Amino acid sequence: MKAMLLSRIVSLEDNPEPLQLADIPAPSPGPHEVRVRVSTCGVCHTELDEIEGRTPPPTLPVVPGHEVIGRVDDIGASVSRHRIGDRVGVGWIHSSSGEADENVDPQFRATGRDVDGGYAEYLCVPERYAYPIPTGLDDAEAAPLLCAGGVGFRALRRTLLSNGEILGLTGFGGSGHLVLQAARYLYPDSSIYVFARSASEREFAMELGADWAGDTAEQPPEAPHAIIDTTPAWKPVLSALTALRPGGRLVINAIRKRDNDKALMAEIDYATQLWQEKTVTSVSNVTADDICSFLEVAEWAGIRSAVEVYPLEDANRALRDLKAGNVRGAKVLRVSD
Repeated sequence: MKAMLLSRIVSLEDNPEPLQLADIPAPSPGPHEVRVRVSTCGVCHTELDEIEGRTPPPTLPVVPGHEVIGRVDDIGASVSRHRIGDRVGVGWIHSSSGEADENVDPQFRATGRDVDGGYAEYLCVPERYAYPIPTGLDDAEAAPLLCAGGVGFRALRRTLLSNGEILGLTGFGGSGHLVLQAARYLYPDSSIYVFARSASEREFAMELGADWAGDTAEQPPEAPHAIIDTTPAWKPVLSALTALRPGGRLVINAIRKRDNDKALMAEIDYATQLWQEKTVTSVSNVTADDICSFLEVAEWAGIRSAVEVYPLEDANRALRDLKAGNVRGAKVLRVSD
């Protein structure tokens, strides 16, 4: 089968072609596993973290990719949830304990990092972690729902937002544009403010229904009750803490932060950025329940992903574009028809 392989940890600045197109054997499903013929796979910032070593795969080579849409084309022994031909999605969680805290369980294994992922024509996954995809979404639109949507929904839950409270989103890429749509549906009386460096991202946020959009360090019309940070940088963390009202909650939705502006954290001011019972928490991975629940919300709310589609062979270009910040929604690889 065709696959894009990561064979070594590199910086994209030093090596703009970190993945190699290869022909490797197609996997066979084990007991309680299904094999998925991949149609599309989203391109996530976490792939950059894997490639550049911030969350390195335990073994190499590995096939990245964890926002997968496809059809079940083979099943292992004792499979009961799926049949051949079912359209399913696979997210960041490849397998875990199945408990409520499976996202932080030592058994957690990540698709495309700990096992081969969706930058390939086929992948295998335990049947519990393959999710039926709602009708009405094409495969490219559906792919970002499996991670950008699922983990974004987990972050939204962790804000503890009540309807009518103000939500802030800092960074407005694949996850932010889906969270905004979910929040509009779940909290119809809440104002939503978007903080983004890029003027085009701020314009996109307003098109999707944001009440205000400004630069990362700009002060919004009112202090938010909660802010979700989806950026790879530290400066937005300080800006968000400054913007929050007393008792406000900052949820950091990033698997890793880069070190290039980490020194800014030494400038944190307790009186203005942490005092008055402000709370900082993080999102770690995602559970099967997060993905299932978000797929239901996406269907009810009519959530749509804005996507730019690349052929599988152009995965390196998609990654470079993502790192450069050329983002309007999400990037998706077309693996097969």
